[in-house]
Amino acid sequence: MKVFVIAMDKEAQPVLNAINIERDITYCGKRLVTGKLSGESIGIVICGVGKVNAACGTQIAIDELGADVIINVGVAGGLNGGVKVGKIYAISNVVQYDFDLSQLNGTKIGTLDECSENYLPLALSDGYPTKKLATGDRFNDSKQDYRLLTEVLHADVRDMECGAIAQVCMHANVPCYSYKIISDLAGSGSTTDQYLKNLSLCFKTLERELKNIMEYCRG
Repeated sequence: MKVFVIAMDKEAQPVLNAINIERDITYCGKRLVTGKLSGESIGIVICGVGKVNAACGTQIAIDELGADVIINVGVAGGLNGGVKVGKIYAISNVVQYDFDLSQLNGTKIGTLDECSENYLPLALSDGYPTKKLATGDRFNDSKQDYRLLTEVLHADVRDMECGAIAQVCMHANVPCYSYKIISDLAGSGSTTDQYLKNLSLCFKTLERELKNIMEYCRG
């Protein structure tokens, strides 16, 4: 079963609107929905914001819903001119920029203790431009974070969940796809103001692209 892992109810709403819901429950504080989309059984786990929530939600998707493909969709912040507000991008690689064992292991920022590289690869298919994503438990306009994300990690997009989702999928050997719709651009004013202004545009993009996403994501 393909299972969407999505942070917030409002981000999940375009997917919820498109399916015939068969079950809608709360499990371990997470909303779990199953149903049919174009005749195919799918699941949705609305995990909550942040990396711990995302990791828990992904493990629940695998253990309780039997996910053999994980799809992470949601809004995210753009870090350079290579992305545009309201546009959707496939994520090729993700790093956790707030994970740092460099002093202990001599590794690059974001390198998990069980890994040798800081960026984790995601499953990919044709259909959308690909970008590199950085995940951290922060939503801010920090200049220090911006320099780390762009000058050190060379990320294109930032979010708060995908890195943790990818880590769980890596250990479970489950393909992980991620598609991010840009809600705000660094250097274009308040991240919060842009995010709130552009949410409806992003959700329309997800609604329009959902059928394609389902076709692109294969086990």
